[in-house]
Amino acid sequence: MRDVTEYPFVFFPVGLNLRGRSCVVIGSDREADEKTEALREVGAQVRRIEDAASLEDADVADAFFVISTPQDEMLSARLRSLADCHRFLLCAIDQPRHGFVAMQAIVKAGPVRVAVSTGGISPRVGGKIREALQRAFDGKFVRFMQCLNAQRERNRVRIAESEGRRSAMRAAARGFEIDVTVRYPRWFDEGRSMPVPEVLDGER
Repeated sequence: MRDVTEYPFVFFPVGLNLRGRSCVVIGSDREADEKTEALREVGAQVRRIEDAASLEDADVADAFFVISTPQDEMLSARLRSLADCHRFLLCAIDQPRHGFVAMQAIVKAGPVRVAVSTGGISPRVGGKIREALQRAFDGKFVRFMQCLNAQRERNRVRIAESEGRRSAMRAAARGFEIDVTVRYPRWFDEGRSMPVPEVLDGER
């Protein structure tokens, strides 16, 4: 088991049921727009505060989940203090030491959601993983999941025993496989035997 101090901001992955929950998004950038839309998509009650300077303590006192996008240490520290006081979940984007929640790259295909995180080490790597999975989870995959869901609903009516229903669903999914191919940059392949890889500048 690795010492967690090697990666100080490794978060435990969970899914939140936010339907009907009070959520606050702070920020005026595109990321704040995306987070507001994503929260509303899952049924959260969202309040948007675009001007962080106008934030009052009461704005977040009754929140269940708060997302703040400005890269502002004083704001994030203040929100962390309020989160400790009022017991709400806090995500301070790109400032993990202030928050309890880390946002992850999400792959969406029908009812399927796959969250990808690199612990803040490389958003580009996380983005590449998400893009590859999104290509794989295409329209055919969505139709496959719809068929499985229809089968599941029929099994609830036709098969009384829970083990029988599980067995039928395992049989329906038999043959489904995913193949993964990973390619690495040349600098890594050429120097992967080195204990510590060289630091690359922006020209390579």
